[in-house]
Amino acid sequence: MKTYNPTTPSRRNFTGILYRKLLTRTQPEKSLTRGVKRNVGRNSAGRITVRHKGSGAKRLHREVDFSYKKRDIPAKIESIEYDPNRTGFISLLSYADGEKRYALTPKGLAVGEGIMTSETAEIKLGNRLPLNKIPVSTLVFNIEIKPNSGAKLARSAGNSAEIVAEDRGYSLLKLPSGEIRKIIGTAWATIGGVSNDEKKLVKIGKAGRSRWMGIRPTVRGSAMSPVDHPFGGGEGRQGAGMAKTKNKWGKGFRGVKTRRVKKYSNKAIIERRKKKKK
Repeated sequence: MKTYNPTTPSRRNFTGILYRKLLTRTQPEKSLTRGVKRNVGRNSAGRITVRHKGSGAKRLHREVDFSYKKRDIPAKIESIEYDPNRTGFISLLSYADGEKRYALTPKGLAVGEGIMTSETAEIKLGNRLPLNKIPVSTLVFNIEIKPNSGAKLARSAGNSAEIVAEDRGYSLLKLPSGEIRKIIGTAWATIGGVSNDEKKLVKIGKAGRSRWMGIRPTVRGSAMSPVDHPFGGGEGRQGAGMAKTKNKWGKGFRGVKTRRVKKYSNKAIIERRKKKKK
């Protein structure tokens, strides 16, 4: 981790990542980038659907390959780069046929090392295979939910899932949340974990840094008027004044289940994730 001299109160609690030691290239591959307009919490009608998002530094979009359709063609890691649109690092892969693509960097791989996407690939860090070809107790990331649908699970910095069992054509995976879920064995996954596992240790340190990241201020409900929030009003500092906490629109939160009762993937969940201790 990178620390700073306490020249200001915010600088005292300001930490970062030593990118110079981890990354090998500063400018992205131009052919794999494009400009994109960020929605910053608004839907197609322009209405705010997720609060506290907006502004922030301008970001260039990198076209990261989550489908891995280039199979049985060896690739070599040409560079490890920063991507402002995700927490993990990305690698520029140079395939044997001359094509270049971006992919998530597995933790522990360096420039010059080779990877392969194939049903017959070696069980090695960075290689991608169907789940039924990977041994039990192996850590995987970039996991598909359905075959050839593209990687959906375990894609954040430092994340990985563990294959805990095989059962009648399905693989049982323990996800980063603690949930145990079955996924069909013909879905693909990459061996290892996502790079940049120090990300969770970073202290933002000051409000301005949150604004650079596109996070806008959040006002406490107890600081609002009664017309604006159920917790608002009163002389001085007041408690919530109710047995169950609720949000601005009167809907419960903190411990309230929000998953749909008839969600299509409920049957795939073997064990629900554990509740976080308060």
